[in-house]
Amino acid sequence: MSYDLNKVMLIGRAGKDPETRFTNNRVPVTSFSLATTSRWRDNQTQETHEETEWHNIVCFGRLAEIASEYVKKGQQCFIEGQLRTQSWERDGVRHYKTDVRAKELILLGGGERGSSQRDGGYSRSTSTSGTDSRKPQETTRQSKIEDQSTELSADELDDDIPF
Repeated sequence: MSYDLNKVMLIGRAGKDPETRFTNNRVPVTSFSLATTSRWRDNQTQETHEETEWHNIVCFGRLAEIASEYVKKGQQCFIEGQLRTQSWERDGVRHYKTDVRAKELILLGGGERGSSQRDGGYSRSTSTSGTDSRKPQETTRQSKIEDQSTELSADELDDDIPF
């Protein structure tokens, strides 16, 4: 049996502040551009080359609200989602636009100000347990790490990471 997969994972920087609009059913839709840059060195000339690819990111629902509030121009982000291509015809010419429909958004820090602090991660699939008063989508990855580290001893935290 053969399966298909439409999955995109990107780490890049927001090219502009997000723009939010609403569907007819009042569902928020936030979009922004994300730049991913590849760097390589030419073996013959030893010259460094750089190439930037721009991606259109679209978020829906609660994830759209979070992106609208926390993503800023220059903010480094991890995006996981699916590719979606729209087509339309204008003046007899067929036009196409491919977007990344985000399912998960993690803010990585290091925005325009050069901050190296890691911000929290946000996802539609994140859940909480117990009496935590935060909304499920607002649980940060940082707080999950802190919760786990209090349960482990210092010896358990010292592991041999090969990189």
